[in-house]
Amino acid sequence: MRSEAKLLVVDDEPNIRELLSATLRYAGFDVVTAADGREAVQVAERIRPDLVVLDVMLPDMDGFAVANRLRAAGRRTPVLFLTARDEAEHKLTGLGLGDDYVTKPFSLEEVLARIRAVLRRTRADLNLPSRLQVADLELDEEGHQVWRGGNRVKLSPTEYKLLHYFMVNTGRVLSKAQILDHVWNYDFGGDRNVVESYVSYLRRKIDTVEPRLIHTLRGVGYVLRAPRR
Repeated sequence: MRSEAKLLVVDDEPNIRELLSATLRYAGFDVVTAADGREAVQVAERIRPDLVVLDVMLPDMDGFAVANRLRAAGRRTPVLFLTARDEAEHKLTGLGLGDDYVTKPFSLEEVLARIRAVLRRTRADLNLPSRLQVADLELDEEGHQVWRGGNRVKLSPTEYKLLHYFMVNTGRVLSKAQILDHVWNYDFGGDRNVVESYVSYLRRKIDTVEPRLIHTLRGVGYVLRAPRR
């Protein structure tokens, strides 16, 4: 079971911290939280996150100081700043120290999209593979291409996004709700059978040969699983 990435969420407001962490866990991330700058530096040293979601206005030190401490410790961990201030000078400081900047109030969908965009841009620094492979199924993120048994498989954009979500979560059971949230962001016209339909489309394209990789756990969800050796 593999998450998309390990995130550290730092915010001194409990409601925002818990809402963000719950949303990100639901989207498939491992999430650890911190309530102030000092704790953030300690936790970052301990868990080595793939990205830090960092509030600028913290009670003990501001988020910019936290980012500077992480850099001073030799960490080039990507940082997404959150702040209620939108002055141009403040944004330039944030973008100079971090990788992106979101102004409060924000939508959860926007934060999620920004996190994934930053992770894609910094993938080489994080030593994450641009090509995913499960058995003889391969997905090239840079070229948006898929192969099964060496043969190119043509997928629609939605089928590709669904397969990518399965592959970065290989071995992890994904519920319909999780898939809807990640692949469609709930923009699916109210038809909750859309997941079943697209899983069926995907199976017809990548599971026409043995071993079958996409499995259904009735009443629970779906899982893409490598065959046992």
